[in-house]
Amino acid sequence: MTAKKHDAQFTGIQLVGMLRGIASGMKYLSDMGYVHRDLAARNILVNSNLVCKVSDFGLSRVLEDDPEAAYTTRGGKIPIRWTAPEAISYRKFTSASDAWSYGIVLWEVMSYGERPYWEMSNQDVIKAVDEGYRLPPPMDCPATLYQLMLDCWQKERNNRPKFEQIVSILDKLIRNPGSLKITANTSPRPANLLLDRSSSEVVQSLGTMGDWLDNVRTLPCKEAFSGVSYSSCDTLPKTSAEDLKKVGVTIVGPQKNIVSSIKALESHSKTAPVPV
Repeated sequence: MTAKKHDAQFTGIQLVGMLRGIASGMKYLSDMGYVHRDLAARNILVNSNLVCKVSDFGLSRVLEDDPEAAYTTRGGKIPIRWTAPEAISYRKFTSASDAWSYGIVLWEVMSYGERPYWEMSNQDVIKAVDEGYRLPPPMDCPATLYQLMLDCWQKERNNRPKFEQIVSILDKLIRNPGSLKITANTSPRPANLLLDRSSSEVVQSLGTMGDWLDNVRTLPCKEAFSGVSYSSCDTLPKTSAEDLKKVGVTIVGPQKNIVSSIKALESHSKTAPVPV
């Protein structure tokens, strides 16, 4: 499944319809007691009518007839960027780990084929996700779809939606297309901060530029700021996307992540009480 060359040619409803087809296929697999283990956009077949079919069952395994069933494997390569934390750490695969992967596929579709986590190394991805980082919303992504991504990326696997629930959510969006007009970019919830920490907690923990970058989790971009005159958070509000390009942060996703984080910091500094 490749969408880059079709960027901006699909309507929101068409994209949701494609996502619904993928979720429906995964619901069938889950209902039949199978775990896919390699759900990714590259393994989705799309025909001229935009009908999506899940493919590549090379890593698929059948689970026991048990709600808590899990497939545990030893050795072998796993697709890190699409794999749930517990599957990476303990090689434990369930329908819930497939739900995590579905969240990444959802992000791939809405970003028109961007590489998840951009140029980060696999080890950096593992570390960042374990510490709470989640991919930011793609450009103009509906808030409801980004929330679904976050739900799929819950650290506790039992808190992730079942595929039956995902299909139901997408069906409701198709019946109510107006709900797709509210984008995550304008959502009041700061999507760039760690999900398990409040905005104030993150801001209060900041001291140096390095601390700020660690909290934003823009791991592939951190080196670009070495030797640059961003010595404190006081200088950050003046930073623009063009400034970031000049220091080597050329990837759109991290650019948006940094700029939105700066806005959150600036907003907090304006409302925070002045120490006496």
